[in-house]
Amino acid sequence: MSTPLDTADEVLSGEAVAIDVQPLGFFMRALGSFIDMVVGWVLFLLFLWLRTWLLFTGIIDASIDGILNITAAVICFVVVPIVVELATRGRSLGRLAVGGRIVRLDGGAAGFRHAFIRSLIGVLEIYMTFGAIAMLSGAFTPRSQRLGDLVAGTYSQRVRTPKLVPLAPVMPPALTGWAQIADVARMPDRLARRISQFLQHAERMSPPARARVAGDLVAESAAFVSPQPAAHPEQILIAITVLRRERELRALAIADAKTERLTGRRVGV
Repeated sequence: MSTPLDTADEVLSGEAVAIDVQPLGFFMRALGSFIDMVVGWVLFLLFLWLRTWLLFTGIIDASIDGILNITAAVICFVVVPIVVELATRGRSLGRLAVGGRIVRLDGGAAGFRHAFIRSLIGVLEIYMTFGAIAMLSGAFTPRSQRLGDLVAGTYSQRVRTPKLVPLAPVMPPALTGWAQIADVARMPDRLARRISQFLQHAERMSPPARARVAGDLVAESAAFVSPQPAAHPEQILIAITVLRRERELRALAIADAKTERLTGRRVGV
């Protein structure tokens, strides 16, 4: 079974720069919503217990019992989710547990209008139907968006990413001589990222898929590499990555030296 190399969504920033983001998966999103729903019902039951105690002790009159029930429902199911989402910048107890955050479709921070719409519709799709409508909507939308997200223009973004494994490839011995004369031009960021992801996940891919993806990546990068070496596709990708890394390190060293000359201070000190 092959490993997907590029499952991230792309969002354009205000400077038209493509930023990779990942929506929270359906099951993790459902788990976070379940935790939030349980918290909401617990708060509501606490309000009912407090109301019962106040009625029993005679502190409040039974004539306002209906008003207290409505007030408790509004506070627990609408006001509290809005306040928590605004105070935590799109987080909640459930989303903290699963590593998610509510953002706009363009990747920006959600505001009061988004939180209000989501909480208001959430009363119907989460609390009144015990999450049935939210689960149906999340199961059939690409970003696992519930009905409130579709109306508000938001989705749950994954903010807890796996720990990156450092990748430091070494130039294959068979391509050492080629590397002395090779010229690797700047590649599109998306292609460079796909090559890096392939080298990270190659060992977990099936041999046929590994060979196919390596060949496709070499073919795509051929326009940026001169001359073309005669070697295994995976070795070519490793050699390209090593040359790009060395070139970028040289560029950083030159920039640091220039900054040091202009400022008279050693960079990084």
